[in-house]
Amino acid sequence: MESNRYFTKMSVSEFETYIKNLRVARTIITLQQHHTYNPDYALFTGNNHFELQKGMQNYHVNALGWMDIGQHFTIFPDGKILTGRNLEYSPACIYGQNQNAICIENLGNFDTGGDTMTALQKDAIIRVTAAICYKFSIPVNTNKIVYHHWFKLSNGVRNNGAGGNKSCPGTNFFGGNKVSDCEQNFIPLVQQALSGQTNTNSYTILKYVSVTASSLNVRIGPNTNNSKTSDREPATYGAILRLYAEQNGWLKISGSKDHWVYARYTDDVIRATVNADILNVRNLPSVNGLKIGSVLKDTEVFIYEERDNWCRISVEEKWVSKRYLTL
Repeated sequence: MESNRYFTKMSVSEFETYIKNLRVARTIITLQQHHTYNPDYALFTGNNHFELQKGMQNYHVNALGWMDIGQHFTIFPDGKILTGRNLEYSPACIYGQNQNAICIENLGNFDTGGDTMTALQKDAIIRVTAAICYKFSIPVNTNKIVYHHWFKLSNGVRNNGAGGNKSCPGTNFFGGNKVSDCEQNFIPLVQQALSGQTNTNSYTILKYVSVTASSLNVRIGPNTNNSKTSDREPATYGAILRLYAEQNGWLKISGSKDHWVYARYTDDVIRATVNADILNVRNLPSVNGLKIGSVLKDTEVFIYEERDNWCRISVEEKWVSKRYLTL
């Protein structure tokens, strides 16, 4: 591994060890695939990983006004991986779809006629995707591994590329950017990389909560006298945490370690799955509310509030009918 002030660069094997040992409080249920488009292969010299990553960070912060670089990881043509945004923060990659997600940017322009993906980068993308899915128990399917192209650019509604979409991660990304292309050409490769591996985490999740503080410290015991954890960042506002035990107003957020947060700065949420083919999202808990989006069948959401058989599925005012949710 090699680090500078902002990022860490690693090989695929180093990444697999890194992600396996990383502790993340935020619940992650989807993985996004993107390409950078610009910078592309022509700008990669073989040894300017940090410069290109820093350039993307500068653009995202100074030109777009984001808090940091948008992606969690960037995979380069030589198969090296650079860290980006802190994993405790949602990415800034697909409008309206970033909560509970992790974002990979693959450096290059993978539209037809653009860059031809190297074998090293292809192998890294597959193995990094597999390692993340294993770490966070993400099912390897097109509901959980998603391409930017499948979401309408203006509102983030999933329309599977029907119109108003970016081409990202590229019209020639592993044979194409359509859902069927992913199912035929990418998903089987990730499944093959995971062949024989089973995540045997047997810890029982008691419930889920949402963080209400801007930054919530994680301590090594259920008391403010206990020190903060050294191997885990504080949880951030809106993050969904998994709980394994409760004790005297404190919540245990790790199945294997004594990592605790103060319950006062959390609210209970309920995990649910959409059972309608298309479920409208409104800005009020009523059919009279303005339609501001939609979610597809089998999408997982978290319920923050219930009101008159309507459920708020975001820290923002995003409401859906409870009738079409399976808890």
